[in-house]
Parts: sequence; structure tokens; C-alpha cells
Amino acid sequence: MNTPENDKPTTRSGEVVWVMKRVIAENGREYLGSYLVAIAFLVTIALATAYLAWIMRDIVDSIFYQKRADLVFLIAASIMAAFLARGFATYGQAVLLARIGNNIVARYQARIFDHLLDLGMPFFHAERSGQLVARINQNVNGVRDLLNITLTSIGRDAVSLVALVGVMVLQEPLLSAVVLVIGPPLGYTVNYLMRRLRAVSREAVEINAHLIGAMQETVQGITIVKAFTMEDQLRQRLDTMITWAESRANKIARVSERTAPIAELLAGIAVSGAIAYAGIRTIEEGQLPGSIIAFITALMLAYDPARRLARVQVGLERSLVNARMIYEILDMEAHQREDAGAVPLVVDKGEIRFERVRFSYGSELPVLDGVDLVAEAGRTTAIVGTSGAGKTTLVSLVQRFYEPSSGRILIDGQDISTVTKSSLRKAMAFVSQQPYLFEGSIRDNIRYGRADATDAEIEAAAKLAWAEEFIVTQPQGYDTPVGENGITLSGGQRQRLSIARAIVRNAPILLLDEATSALDNESESRVQAALNHVMAGRTTIVIAHRLSTVIKADRIVVMEAGRIAEQGTHAELMAMERGLYRRFYELQAPRVLELADDLNGSGGDATPEPDQARKGRRT
Repeated sequence: MNTPENDKPTTRSGEVVWVMKRVIAENGREYLGSYLVAIAFLVTIALATAYLAWIMRDIVDSIFYQKRADLVFLIAASIMAAFLARGFATYGQAVLLARIGNNIVARYQARIFDHLLDLGMPFFHAERSGQLVARINQNVNGVRDLLNITLTSIGRDAVSLVALVGVMVLQEPLLSAVVLVIGPPLGYTVNYLMRRLRAVSREAVEINAHLIGAMQETVQGITIVKAFTMEDQLRQRLDTMITWAESRANKIARVSERTAPIAELLAGIAVSGAIAYAGIRTIEEGQLPGSIIAFITALMLAYDPARRLARVQVGLERSLVNARMIYEILDMEAHQREDAGAVPLVVDKGEIRFERVRFSYGSELPVLDGVDLVAEAGRTTAIVGTSGAGKTTLVSLVQRFYEPSSGRILIDGQDISTVTKSSLRKAMAFVSQQPYLFEGSIRDNIRYGRADATDAEIEAAAKLAWAEEFIVTQPQGYDTPVGENGITLSGGQRQRLSIARAIVRNAPILLLDEATSALDNESESRVQAALNHVMAGRTTIVIAHRLSTVIKADRIVVMEAGRIAEQGTHAELMAMERGLYRRFYELQAPRVLELADDLNGSGGDATPEPDQARKGRRT
């Protein structure tokens, strides 16, 4: 549910009302029946508590003073019934509210995750993953707590307080009026403290998010941490953040708990004053003590709900901060909206055409500056150039991770800005230069390429990617867990699984962004031979720094400073005496010739050879 910007509040009180209205609107109807039952339980608790105070007059006057034996068992039974009702009602409301709260948390977790998947790449490039996850984990309980605090404060504490004050008024009207004077000072004190607590609570959430994010990044990058002996630097950084977080937490505790001594002082004055007044009246006037005992009992029982109500705003402030930060994420609009009239992409041949495409990442200097390029259907187009020339940006634009500043991109004559992103990306298989594996087994990670792939197709893709040779050596073969981001595997092994994932997708368009950059020389030659087989008949865009992987491409495009500097076949580009491609090639010539010899020796066949036979041939 996205709230229009002009509906958002401009004042603090308006923000509180806005968040509360939104939370109730999104969850009230869903749980209305359950909340009504919970309210019935809470009211039962409140009335039972009030009854225990009310019956004190009869206990003192009728049983202990008038000695009426006929009322003993009746009064005792009613007290037993009140405690029994309160016990079952307490259990029922606790379990019911826990179930509702857990379901709310689960729904918002799913909703946030679903929304995050819809956000564009600029959002994830701007946010640090560790801090984002930490912020979500800390704040997702805010909506649940907001509803539960509101419900229990109204259904139990407010009703209990009203009922007990009613008992007090009925028993001792004058004394009740005097005692109730303590309410306004307590309310003023709470409001003053809440203004201070508000800013500190949000600051504490942000600090803890930074702290948890830093810890997560340290664990993920532990290899670099140890390799560069960064332990002392990180200890100092985290110590500073931990001290800061501890300071904020202590300040929240000091501010929020200041209501306790004030409430205790006011309650002490009220109770002691009532006892002194009752004692003097009983001694001097000889009145029965039952009404004053019932009054004092009601006053003391009213202390707990009054104290909880005084602290409700403390809990609400924290929950409001958390809920507001969750809605800040949910209200973020995708940078790339799906057009209402978007249609599925229909790939016939697979031609990709760039027409005067310009793009920049928010800076004044364009990363791509008027690119005109055709990646012919069923052929391989290689993009080469120095770092920062715009090669990877081309692939990102084809997948609509970003939108061009101007110009357009066509696939088989269809402007990709007018088709659904889902159909566009399903027509492509992508291998990045940074292979990423997800939690699960090796088989699971390959199957992410296509959810309905069979085990046979997964194993065939692994063979083509030269991955099976190391998979079968794993403890559980294809069912071996890969660890966090494949930490149990080498970089080359992770890349081969990434390639297998692209192979099993069986898409008409193949995008390779430095697909063999993480492989050693022998693995590179094997995987390149496999890719040559997979690329056959598919529209393929290959980005490479190593020219050894692109010398057989149908067209090689050389980029420089966001523009196309040269294009042609390997032979045509080598014929340019002072060309950029020829200069790149001469710098890499030994490596290019070595791989070319490997590929020619295998005839470009993608069928993996046994290791022993291959070693024998190379010898």
C-alpha cells in the first residue's frame, strides 16, 4: 500500500495519527474477529479485578465485623470464580495476541521481501545490505507491538482503571476526588519525557543497524580482514559504534524509566493519605471500615494499570518509530515502473539493437554517449575496452536494471521499455563476473536458472560447464550445501556453477560479463569450449578483458569513454595498424595464443574430456 506524498503528515501529532490509521486500516479487518475475542478476555480480566476490590467491603463489614456466617461460602465462592475467570482470560488473551502478532510479523516480512524484489538496482547500490537487513529485523515488530500495546492498554488497563475508579467513587466519593488530582501532573511528566525519547529512539535504531551491518560485513569479508591484518582497525571501529549504541540505549532507559519514581511518589502520597484519613475517621467517628478498605484495595489495584497506561506512550513511541521506518521502505517506489500497457516480449530471432543510447549514473558525464550497436541474432557479439568504457552498463541496460537517459533498445524490433520485465529477463541467461551462490545445495543453485529443470538437465548443464568433475568429489555430490555464498568452493568452482545455471536456463539470449575471469588457465579453456557449444545459435553478448575469450566472436566491438571506437571481426580489427583492439591484443598475445591453441586442439568441442586423456594430449 503506497501512500501518496501529499497524504503524509507534516507534524508529529499528525504523523502519529497517520501511522496508527494506516496500521489499523491494513490489519484491523483481517484480525477483527480475533481482536474482539481478545478484547472480551481483557474486559473479563478488568472486571474480575474490579470485583475483587468491590467485595472487600462485604468481607470486612459482613464477615469480620457483623460475623454473618451465611455469606462466608458465597463470598469465598465468588472470589474463587473471579480468580478462575481472570486466569483463563489471561491465558486466552496472551495466546491469542501472540498468534495474531506472529502472523502480523510474518505478513510484513513477506511483504517487505516482496517489495524489495520489486525495487530497482539504484536502491540496492545506495543501501548497504548489512544495515538494510538489520534495520528490517529491528523494525518489523513495530507494527505488531503498536497494535498489541494499543489493544491491551484500552481493553485491559483502561477498562480496569475505569472500573476500579468506579469502585473508589462508589465507596468514597470525596476521597476519590482528592486522589484523582495526581493524574494531571503524571500526564504532564509523561508528555515531557516522550518529546525527549522520540529522537533518541530513532537514533538508537539507526546506530544498531550500522553496528549489526558492520558485524555482518566483517564476517562476510573475513578473508580480506585477515589478509590485510585489519583486525585492530575493525576492533576500534566497532568499539566506537558499540560504545555509542550502549550510550543511546542507556539514555533511552534513563528517560523512559523516569516515570517510575514519579508515579511511585504520587501513588505513595495517595495511598498513605487515604489510610491516614480512613484511620482518623474510623477512630473518631466510629464508621465501619469496609468502605475505606474497599477504596484502598481499589486504589492499590488501580496503581498497576495506571502505571502501565503512563508508560504506554513510551512503548508507543518506540513502536511508532519502528513502524514508520518500515513504511519508509514499503513506500519507496520502484525506479522503473512497469507500464500499464506492457506486453510480454516475444523473441523470434533474438536481434538486439541499440539506437542512440545515452546513460549516466546520476552524474553529468555520460557512461554511454550515443551508442548505436546491433547484436545480430544467433551470433556472438563481443564488447571489449578498458575499465570504465561502459561495457557492463550495456548489459545492465539490456536487462533493464536501469533505463537509458535517451535512445532506445530493441529486441526483434520491440522496444524493451514497453515489455514486461519478467518476460524480458526470462528470455536471457546471465553470467556475471562475480559469481553468487545462494543458501542451499549445488543442485538447488543450478536449478535457480529454471525452476522446472529436471535432475537430468541439471547434471547435463554441470557437465557442459565443466563443473561435474568437482561436484562428484563433494561429500554429498549434487546435494552438498554450498555454504554462505559458496564459501566452501573455490572462485573458479563458483563461476562454473554460475555458468551451469545459465546453461540450464536454455534462453535464446546469453549475456556473459567476464564469465571466465575467475577461472585458471586450464579451467578457462574448458569452460570456453563449453560456452562455444552453448552459444551456438543463440544471440550472445560477451564482455571480456581477456581477448582470448573473444577472438572467435562474429563481431567485436571496442568501446572507449562510452562510445564505440571500432568494430569488426578479429581479422578486420587486427588489420588496423594503430587500432585500439590491435594494441590490446599485442599486450595479451602470449595468453591469447595459448588459449587459442587449447581450443583448436579440442576442436571447439564442448564435450568434456577425461582429465587423464586431456593431460596426455597436452603433454
